[in-house]
Amino acid sequence: QAQLVESGGGLVQAGGSLRLSCAASARTFPPYVIGWFRQAPGKEREFVGGINRSSGSTSYADSVKGRFSISRDNAKNTVHLQMNSLRPEDTAVYYCAFRWGSDVKSQTSFYNPWGQGTQVTVSS
Repeated sequence: QAQLVESGGGLVQAGGSLRLSCAASARTFPPYVIGWFRQAPGKEREFVGGINRSSGSTSYADSVKGRFSISRDNAKNTVHLQMNSLRPEDTAVYYCAFRWGSDVKSQTSFYNPWGQGTQVTVSS
């Protein structure tokens, strides 16, 4: 089973940028998708975006389009979530998650396993 390790996150002022990384275990071979999700206190976990590890095709939630971008480093089996123009409403715990296949799905049920989560806090 794939294992995911997240890094990055932290505290940033509104308008700032952060980059999160998600490293998959070395024995994980495509085709697979890495999805990014977030969960704010008292809210359900929601889809942020995802990337097909082989093709590099991406999909984003409307709330982050134009501000967030997802990229991959195949040599390191790592996926990055670049977050620009951050807003206080982007504050949440961010998770990466794994699914076999080629399609980016927005539902959490399609993904397993999940990373441990990393806190992103945007101050106003």
